[in-house]
Amino acid sequence: MEAVILAGGRGRRLSPYTICFPKPLMPVGEMPILEIVLRQLQAAGCLRATLAVGHLAELITAYFGDGERVGVPLRYSYEKEPLGTVGPLVLLEDLPENFLVMNGDVLTTMKYDRFFQYHLENDCEVTIACHRCTTKVDLGVIHFDHMLEVTGYQEKPQIPYDVSMGVYAFNRSVLDLTEPGEHLDFPTLIQRMIARGRKVKVFMCDALWLDIGRVEDYALANGTFEEHRDLFLPPPVKCLAAGGATGRGVQR
Repeated sequence: MEAVILAGGRGRRLSPYTICFPKPLMPVGEMPILEIVLRQLQAAGCLRATLAVGHLAELITAYFGDGERVGVPLRYSYEKEPLGTVGPLVLLEDLPENFLVMNGDVLTTMKYDRFFQYHLENDCEVTIACHRCTTKVDLGVIHFDHMLEVTGYQEKPQIPYDVSMGVYAFNRSVLDLTEPGEHLDFPTLIQRMIARGRKVKVFMCDALWLDIGRVEDYALANGTFEEHRDLFLPPPVKCLAAGGATGRGVQR
């Protein structure tokens, strides 16, 4: 299993912290969130990870180097200009047939190896890790028909919805829907795939998952990490190095 980790964004929702500090290096507990992600991948048997970097890339490369710190061989793909969340994949010429793609700020206890195995077993082109969330509406919600006659009334309901966790499994065939240098995000790619009848599935996950995009979410993430530290940081496993591969715009 290999992974491409998107670590080039500016993290504007966490401003002002991310003005001079890349979001993947924001500490959760005593270590950067990207280090937690890489240690989880190492425990799941990841053989190599590519970090797609841009904003303040020099700080990320200085901290992680070749990956010895986290036990996963690392290489870096540099964006000269922002390419979105899918565009950076086109820079990599030697991706395996199937691979993980994920944000560099994912905080979850999901087992990446189980997710990847599900993707392989279902012969998907893209698999999206999904988490069930609920939103409480602090008002009375009225339901009515086309004649404006009331058909239902819910007082402060909780509305469930399923969200992307920022973790995906890709088959390399998906990249034929992209163009070199194109700015392309995941939602646009998925819409293209749906329009063409390409196979996209979801993997429903009930593990712990937190979005640290906003300042208040970041504070919650720190508390949750300390409370469930053993779940977020599994014991490391012996990792076999994957070597020799390069790609356009890639530095090993």
